[in-house]
Amino acid sequence: MKAVTVEPKKPGMARLEDIPEPDIQYGSVLVEAVAVGVCGTDIEIADGKYGWAPPGKTRLVLGHESLGRVLDPGPASGLKKGDLVVGIVRRPDPVPCPNCAVGEWDMCRNGQYTERGIKQIDGYMSEHWRIEPEYAIKVDRALGIFGVLLEPTTVVAKAWEHVLAVGRRAFWEPKTVLVTGAGPIGLLGALLGRQLGLEVHVLARTKTGPKPELVRALGATYHSCGVAEIDFEPDVILECTGVGQVISESILKIGASGVVCLTGVGHGGSMPKIPPADVASSAVLKNNVVIGSVNANKRHWYKGAEALARADRSWLARLITRRDKPEDFAKALARNPEDIKVVIQFSKA
Repeated sequence: MKAVTVEPKKPGMARLEDIPEPDIQYGSVLVEAVAVGVCGTDIEIADGKYGWAPPGKTRLVLGHESLGRVLDPGPASGLKKGDLVVGIVRRPDPVPCPNCAVGEWDMCRNGQYTERGIKQIDGYMSEHWRIEPEYAIKVDRALGIFGVLLEPTTVVAKAWEHVLAVGRRAFWEPKTVLVTGAGPIGLLGALLGRQLGLEVHVLARTKTGPKPELVRALGATYHSCGVAEIDFEPDVILECTGVGQVISESILKIGASGVVCLTGVGHGGSMPKIPPADVASSAVLKNNVVIGSVNANKRHWYKGAEALARADRSWLARLITRRDKPEDFAKALARNPEDIKVVIQFSKA
C-alpha cells in the first residue's frame, strides 16, 4: 500500500512509498483512509525539526488528523463495516504516570506518551491503517469529509473545558472572548465560543480573503490590529499563534478575573520589550490566570464530535481550502497564505 513517510530529524526526506499492510498488532480494526489533515506539526516533521520513528525503524508514517472508513471492525469493537472513524492520536505512557493511569493522557506528567504520526507510532497517512477499538472514535456519517476536522476540534474542546473550569474558581459570568489567530485552531475555537453563546472576536494579520469572511459568517467580529489596540478587555483570550508579542499583549489586555489560554506553540523569535514584572503585576492585581493547553483525552474527542455535528456544514466546507492527492503530498506540505486547512484525500467519504 502507499504511504507518506519521513525520516525524522532529516529535512527533505518525505516520500510516497510502498509499505507493508498494517500488522494486526496495531489494532483489530482495519480502516481505509479517506482523508488526512495537514497541520504545522506535519510540516515541521517533514522539515526535520521534530518527530520520532517507531522503535527499530528509521522512517515514520506521517499524519495525525485522520478520517477513515472501517473495512473490518474485528471482534467486539462495536463498529460496523462502512462506519466513519477518526483515530485518537496520543497513547498513555507505559509506566504509567498518575494521569495516564486514569485516561488523562493529555496531561501526562513524565513525557513518555507516544503519538500516532508524531512520536514512535506510525500515523494515518497511508491507504490502510489499523487501530485499537478503544482509540477509534465513530463520527456522524452526515459529516462526511468534515470528520477530518475532529482532531483540531478536540484541541479547542479541551481548551474551552479548562478555561471554564478555571473560571469557576469564583463567581464568573464571561461574555466576551478574543481569539488570536485565524488558522484552523483559532477558527474552531471561535466556533465553540459561539456555540457557548459568547460574544466572539477574532484577531489575525490578514485583512481580506476567506478568514475574515469565515469569522463574520459565525456572527463574530474580525480584527486585523494588534492585541493592545483592541478597545475592550476580554473575559477570555484563546491564544492560538504562539507569537511572543501577542502572548505578552494578551496577558496585559485580559480583563479582571479573566483567563488567558495558550494553545499556540511558538519557536523562538523576538520578545517585546515589556518588563516581566509589569506583566506579572498586571496578572496579580487583576486576579488573572494564564494556562497552557495541548492535546486531548477521550472525553474531548466526544465533545469535539458533538461540536462538529452541531456546526453548519457549509461553514465547515469553507475551512477545507485545498484537497490534494497522496501523490501531491509535497504540495500539501507547502504553506500557502490563503490556506486554512489542507487535506490529503485518499478516497471519497
